[in-house]
Amino acid sequence: MSTDPSSIRIMTVDDHPLLRQGIAALIKGQPDMELVAEASDGEEAITQFRRHQPDVTLMDLQMPNVNGTEAISCIRSEFPDAKILVFSTYAGDIQVLHAIKAGARGYLLKGNVRTELLEAIRTVYAGRKRIPAEIAEELAEHAADDQLTSREIDVLRLIGAGNANKQIADKLRIGETTVKNHISSILSKLGANDRAHAVTIALQRGIIELEARQRSRS
Repeated sequence: MSTDPSSIRIMTVDDHPLLRQGIAALIKGQPDMELVAEASDGEEAITQFRRHQPDVTLMDLQMPNVNGTEAISCIRSEFPDAKILVFSTYAGDIQVLHAIKAGARGYLLKGNVRTELLEAIRTVYAGRKRIPAEIAEELAEHAADDQLTSREIDVLRLIGAGNANKQIADKLRIGETTVKNHISSILSKLGANDRAHAVTIALQRGIIELEARQRSRS
């Protein structure tokens, strides 16, 4: 690690130790960077940020306890100038939008960490935003889309968990006709052919998460 006071002080937040180790190895070889802290979930990230106040924080989104978006919101509310670079396996435009609204300055796909991480860190540290072209295109493509309502997202999550219309109606305490109306609206807004296609689109765009299926079964 660098001991130069002008080096970029970095914190990594991810629940996978191997990924943190890989990032640490990348940073170790850079004369202008220093890894000052690590965290395995959002709650620990908030604590570690308060303690170390890094120049750039690398934040995963999908983590146990407190997720990345919640951690970003909390950190930024306390430290408005915090520079946070999100890295995630998800390219979904909703995931990106939520992270940016929470205060993230950049977004990087985990598949590109080895080739793009160091440049992304320097970009965010310099005060610029860093959104990959393919993700920016995804955001632009859906900018004018009608947004799903919170109730429609609830219905979509339950569809993804394998529930039939009657089960959805019972769980949400609404009528089956209302469920059918919600599904019709969901298909129209997402441009989906059927229920399964709607779930696939929603997962790809980050409207619902894979974990939502498991939670719905519990």
